[in-house]
Amino acid sequence: MSKIDELINKYCPDGVEYKELGEVVEYIRGITYKKTDEILSTNGHKVLRANNITLSSNTINYNDIKYISKNVKIKEAQKLKKDDILICAASGSKEHIGKVAYIYQDMDYSFGGFMSVLRVKGKISSRFLFHLLIGKTFYNYLNFALNTTTINNLSSTIMNKFPIPIPPLPIQEEIVKILDSFTELEQELEQELEQELELRKKQYEYYRNELLTFGDEVEWKTLGEVGAIFDGTHQTPKYTTSGIKFVSVENIKSLYTSKKFISKLDYDKLYKIKPRLNDLFMTRIGSIGVCSVIDKEEDLAYYVTLTLIRPNLNIVISKFLKYIIESSIGQRELLKRTLVNATPIKINLGEVGKITIPIPPIAEQERIVTILDKFDALVNDISIGLPAEIEARRKQYEYYRDKLLTFKKLES
Repeated sequence: MSKIDELINKYCPDGVEYKELGEVVEYIRGITYKKTDEILSTNGHKVLRANNITLSSNTINYNDIKYISKNVKIKEAQKLKKDDILICAASGSKEHIGKVAYIYQDMDYSFGGFMSVLRVKGKISSRFLFHLLIGKTFYNYLNFALNTTTINNLSSTIMNKFPIPIPPLPIQEEIVKILDSFTELEQELEQELEQELELRKKQYEYYRNELLTFGDEVEWKTLGEVGAIFDGTHQTPKYTTSGIKFVSVENIKSLYTSKKFISKLDYDKLYKIKPRLNDLFMTRIGSIGVCSVIDKEEDLAYYVTLTLIRPNLNIVISKFLKYIIESSIGQRELLKRTLVNATPIKINLGEVGKITIPIPPIAEQERIVTILDKFDALVNDISIGLPAEIEARRKQYEYYRDKLLTFKKLES
C-alpha cells in the first residue's frame, strides 16, 4: 500500500470534501493602465503579463517586462506575494487562458489587467492548488466554461465556481511532495534530452551545409531563373469561422494547423495566383528565409509576410530549394538583400528573385534531399526521435499527476 493510500484510509476513507474555488481563495484582478502609462525607463512599476508565463513549464520568464509610471496607483493586493498563483485571465487567444505560474517569494512586481492572482485564504495548500490548476480537470472545465462566450475572459464568476477536492492537509502535503519531486526529475530529464536535441540540430545543420556546398562544378542561378515568385495579400482579411485556411509567418512550420480562415469569395477575390502542390512558402518579413513545401491538395490563403515560390520542377525540386534556402548559402544570400534597419526586418519581393543558388543535376538534388529528410525527421518530427521522447516524459508526468489528484467525492 502506498503512503497516499495509507493517508486516505486514515483521514478520509469515505471520500474527500469538494468546494468551489471561490470559497478557499481570493481572486484578484491585475492593474489597468493606459498605453501612455508605459515607460522605457526601468524606474517604474514592473508588470508581468501573459507572455511572461512559459506554458510548457508553468514558470515565469523575465524577458519583455513592462514598466509603467509610478503615478499609476497599485493596490497592495496587486503586488505579488509568496505562494500566490499567477494566472492568465484574459487573452485574444484561448490557448493562453488559464496558464499559471507559482510565486515562490514576495516580489517587486505587479501584474497587468489581463492577469489575476489566486491567493489562498484557508483549507488548501497553495502548492496543491497549483498542481490542480495545471491538470486535466481545470483544462476541461475552462474548455467548457469558455465555450459559452466569444470573449476569452476568466471572470470571477467562472473561476470561483470551479469545483476542487479538499483532502486533509497531510494528504495535500504528501501529494505536493511527490509531484514536486516528479516535476524536478522530469525537468532534469527534459533538459538532458533538449541538450541532446540541440546537439543533433547542430549536427544536422553541419551536414546540411556540407552537402549543400558546391564549387564551380555546378551551375548557379537566381531564384527568378528557376521559379516564379508571388506576393501574399497586403490586406488584413475578414476572418471567418471556417473556409480557406489563412497562413502567415507564425504558421510556416505547420501550414495546415492554422486556426484562421477566410471565405471562398474573399479567397477568389484576393488571389489570382493560388498556391498549389509543390509550391514553396518562404518567410520574408520579421523572420527571413524559413520555408515550407506545400504537400497537400488544399487551398491556402497567405499574408504579405510570406512569398510564394513556384519552382520549375525540370530545373529544381521543391525540397532541394527549401534546404538550399535554409542553408548557410541561402541565408548569406538573403542577408545581402535584407533591410536590417526596417522594423520589422524584411526582404522586398523584388529582391527575392535575385538570390543566387547552386543548381546541381536533378539526380543529385534527389540524393541530397533523401539524406536531409532523414536528418530532418529525426530532429523535428514530433513522432520520431528525441522530440517524441521529450513528449513521452511530459505525458508520463501528466498521467501520474492527474491520477494523484483524482479523489472519490464525499457524499453529504
